[in-house]
Amino acid sequence: MTASFSPQPRTSAPPQPPPGCPAHSHFGRVDDLAWLLGPEASRDPLAWYEDLRAKHGPVAPIRLDGDLPAWLVLGYREILEVSGTTTRFSRDSRIWTPFREGRVPPDFPLLPMMAWQPVCLFLDGEERNRLRLAVTESLDRYHRRGVRRHVIRFTRELVAKFAERGEADLADEFAEHLPMLVLTQLLGMPDDYGPRLVKASRDMVAGTETSVASNEFIVETLKRHVRRKRGSPGHDITSWLIDHRSGLTDEEVWNHLRVILIAANETTVNLLKSTLRVVLTDPRCHASLAGGQMVLPDVVEQVLWTEPPLMTVPGRWAAVDTELGGQKIEAGDMLLLSLAAGNQDPAIRPDPSAPLFGNRSHLAFNSGPQECPGQNIGRAIADTGIDTLLALLPDTSLNISETELTWQSGWMTRHLTRLPVRFTPPRSLRLADEEEEPDLQPATATASSAPPAPAAAEPLPTAPTPPAHAPAVPRGRVPWWDSLKSWLRG
Repeated sequence: MTASFSPQPRTSAPPQPPPGCPAHSHFGRVDDLAWLLGPEASRDPLAWYEDLRAKHGPVAPIRLDGDLPAWLVLGYREILEVSGTTTRFSRDSRIWTPFREGRVPPDFPLLPMMAWQPVCLFLDGEERNRLRLAVTESLDRYHRRGVRRHVIRFTRELVAKFAERGEADLADEFAEHLPMLVLTQLLGMPDDYGPRLVKASRDMVAGTETSVASNEFIVETLKRHVRRKRGSPGHDITSWLIDHRSGLTDEEVWNHLRVILIAANETTVNLLKSTLRVVLTDPRCHASLAGGQMVLPDVVEQVLWTEPPLMTVPGRWAAVDTELGGQKIEAGDMLLLSLAAGNQDPAIRPDPSAPLFGNRSHLAFNSGPQECPGQNIGRAIADTGIDTLLALLPDTSLNISETELTWQSGWMTRHLTRLPVRFTPPRSLRLADEEEEPDLQPATATASSAPPAPAAAEPLPTAPTPPAHAPAVPRGRVPWWDSLKSWLRG
């Protein structure tokens, strides 16, 4: 996985294309196209999607920085068609026409999310199947109850840090930490890896001057971890990837671990924040939970419909000339999938306010061959973490008006920046059923199977110290795909 990107700032206005540029002809006049990274899209992405749908239908032509055109797929059925038809829509970004013609600048802001990498997300055919099978089967070996035990433990530890104050920012002090702490345990890392990887990943996502060093720390940590697991396997995702019959190399293992850690952490952080906000602010949710009409997993699914962790993803590149949603798509065109717009498609949700209890047909985790393989782990972290938090702090309530909540929006994600709450400091942080919690093992472990004695972990490389002027969790977060430019260098 090698690439060379320089973290240059994006230009405020794209340059004009040469007159009559053939690459833009079937999209129409490029300067007439809606700008994906423009202020309208950032200010209210859902409204922007609906404006595009009203004007163009389920597939809309848009422009990217550098006046590079693309298609934004807004329709639910059309997203399913693109995701499930690999013969027409490839995951290999190298076939994108601007790539082949050398028209993509090195500071192109979407480049980190679409530059080809040797991981299953960017492959088709047998090689993709080999890597995807290893990732999917390794993630599936962890039973949901095994994940739950880690979530309960770390939720209690995080709550203990602020419980005596009677107030906290659950975005900063809870949601930003819990997923990474759990994920490092699932990967078989020692306890002391978790906090340092949380710190490094948050710094990398923040895009500070130490973000490149933070990425290098994460990469070196994963490389050392894979070497250690080669010699001392255990009941964890890393060991299962190493031992999988697909025969992954060390480089393939740590590259996929990085995808799991960073991508799964970011999406689960967003899911936690959004679900907590709904639980704390929506009267219908309060009434349903209190009256037993809805359980927390139902709330999570409702949030996945209305506020998917990823709003839009760079989805596919047309392998052949084709048609989609009434638009002529040419071979080499790029298609972005608007998961949030697909979930709100009037063709399948004429009444978006209607509850969708138990309905998991949303697009929050994509669909088809590239559907997120770790979605059940994300669900388990979100609903178990919030359920445990509310069991420990049952009178938690929002400490500001709901109208004061703010978001940081980009083309791909929408972050809740803070979630201040107040509560009565608890006398004890022991859960009512904690004594009865079984000694759970991953689903594949048997009563007679004892994990091998762990080898001594190599000392971690020195984690970078974020700049003193940077807040612990930036309130206006730099979009995380920009900061990923650095870790493509790994």
